Amino acid sequence: MKQVCIMKEKHVTIDLVAQTARVSKTTVSRFLNGKFDSMSAETRDRIQKVIEDLEYHPSRIARSLKASSRQTIGCVIADVGSPFSSILLKGINDICSSSGYQVLFSDSNNRPKREIDCIQKLLEHQVDGLILNTTGGNDGYLAELSQRGVPIVLADRSIEPRDVISTVTTDNYRSAYACIKHLFENGYRKIAFFTQGNGTVSPRVIRYRAYLDAMRELYREDGGPSSYVIDENDIKSCTDSLADFIGRHPAERCAVFAVNGVTSLAVLQAARQGGYPIGEGLGLCGFDDWGWASLVPPGITTITQDSYGVGTRSAKLLLRRLRGKSQARPQYIELPNHLNIRGSTSPDRG
Repeated sequence: MKQVCIMKEKHVTIDLVAQTARVSKTTVSRFLNGKFDSMSAETRDRIQKVIEDLEYHPSRIARSLKASSRQTIGCVIADVGSPFSSILLKGINDICSSSGYQVLFSDSNNRPKREIDCIQKLLEHQVDGLILNTTGGNDGYLAELSQRGVPIVLADRSIEPRDVISTVTTDNYRSAYACIKHLFENGYRKIAFFTQGNGTVSPRVIRYRAYLDAMRELYREDGGPSSYVIDENDIKSCTDSLADFIGRHPAERCAVFAVNGVTSLAVLQAARQGGYPIGEGLGLCGFDDWGWASLVPPGITTITQDSYGVGTRSAKLLLRRLRGKSQARPQYIELPNHLNIRGSTSPDRG
């Protein structure tokens, strides 16, 4: 008689994962908490394979986290000193607090390594999910966290490919392109792109791509692109860059497209020190419609972003996932921006 052997499903524990992967329980715990520093790629891959083979998979981890919810959201901001970021954080906190969640936030100070440290500390506090205003440079790490079941929403930042992590941002590309087109239609023939350091920040990357595309498609041979990276804490770096740009085109009508409000303010200060009148001679426009932009004569042309809306939508998206109501696939949401035309980009009256 043929015997049929029925094996009872073995309860999968972290100890079994460690034993099968030939690593310590501590190493598996570090992997599950996103602590990949000093852990080789081969070890990470081996642990991940064992987790999948034994069906100790992210969904099981996510259910465990949900069952022991602490009603706490972790939030990492790239630069909390930026007016954009402080309003973004207010939007996040307003939604979370009204839903009974506390927000623990950290400032990565635009440093990718510090961002990872902040995330790991928040995970150690067993937050229910993360809202990240990422510095850039950590795309692989964030994708791996998401694939392991850690609930994440990116706020005002994105990674490639876009279908890995849910994202709420603004329409950076079309807004930047429209601003360059506005300069072109108002008679500016030489346009420079001024930006801060850290070229991995996704909005800056997208805005620069829009600038390059607009220069190529609108100006063709007439206006080759010029880009300058400035240190906003060193006004001389901006003054020197502005003098170089204008000095290269003394007979042309020039304008600066600034990547954000911090850069716009630095260019404005440099223009005053260098004796370049804004609006009459040098055009100036850029992202972020901060309060001073409409008060400084002749008024600075800006792109308004709904930073509060980015914050509230990000929080709502994460909370929907935690409650099991969100769509299975990550969402990519772009909020519209608005171009505020003022005297700093006045048309050519000559």
